[in-house]
Amino acid sequence: MKCPENLRYTQEHEWIKSEGEIAYVGITDFAQSELGDIVFVECETVGEKLSAGDPACTIEAVKTVSDVFMPVAGEVLEFNEKLSSNPDLINKDPYGEGWIVKIKPTNMEDINSLLTAEEYKKLIEH
Repeated sequence: MKCPENLRYTQEHEWIKSEGEIAYVGITDFAQSELGDIVFVECETVGEKLSAGDPACTIEAVKTVSDVFMPVAGEVLEFNEKLSSNPDLINKDPYGEGWIVKIKPTNMEDINSLLTAEEYKKLIEH
């Protein structure tokens, strides 16, 4: 399983990458492999301020439907529109083209409290 060192992770299998004042959020390689083929992604929270742990989007796979949770509190700025026509980008490139939402965290420091790549690897090995 890929687990880039420059990202932070949640126990619910989301990743977050900060770039200045904004951050990108997606699901991990482990999560997409567990879900299987992703067929639809829905995000109705653009423009909303959400708390950490709140559902930001919904992913529908062949096997199941799953929420994507906010890793930190913040405002949802943008949904990755490429996923509307190509939801399988999450399966092909979960840490790149398959990002799900762009957010503006309320407090960027909150990202540092999330799991490191090493800590996340230990979580998924159990």
